Amino acid sequence: MANTYTLISSTTVGSGGASSIDFTSIPNTYTDLLIKISTRVDQAGAPNVCLRFNSDTGSNYKYKAAFGNGTSPGSYSEVDTGSTFMNLGYGDNSAHTANTFGSTDVIIPNYADSNYKLTTSESTMEDNNATSYLMITSGYWNNTNAITSITLFNQNSGYKWVQYTTASLYGIKKN
Repeated sequence: MANTYTLISSTTVGSGGASSIDFTSIPNTYTDLLIKISTRVDQAGAPNVCLRFNSDTGSNYKYKAAFGNGTSPGSYSEVDTGSTFMNLGYGDNSAHTANTFGSTDVIIPNYADSNYKLTTSESTMEDNNATSYLMITSGYWNNTNAITSITLFNQNSGYKWVQYTTASLYGIKKN
């Protein structure tokens, strides 16, 4: 069966930067969701791309991640204790090559059903002067409510997405 993708919403950050990107009023008319994100933060620290569903700030997100740069692989987990957000992977930061943006793709299958909500994501952080990173993450939101809103933000409070950071939310229907 072919899948069809429909753009639900897209955001491009303006000149003042933004601490988060919000998708609200997500309709329940699709099978799955896809988010395509291109990010860069305004500071030199960790450029982690994170999300929350339905404004839930409880420790209801569980995930595992594998990452590496070609020579230094690693992994970590928030499965035992849970987290207050889902870490999706890397973006770029102000210490990286000028005007480069990290890339993250997120799949959220069956987002409107009555089971826990699964996610998979892959991301790249690009730095032409040094090492680039890849992160693959899978996890779930420990909640059975349909996803009606998504907030994207950086793990470090006070960081902002810089101008031209973009995020697009697509609905996927199976024909």
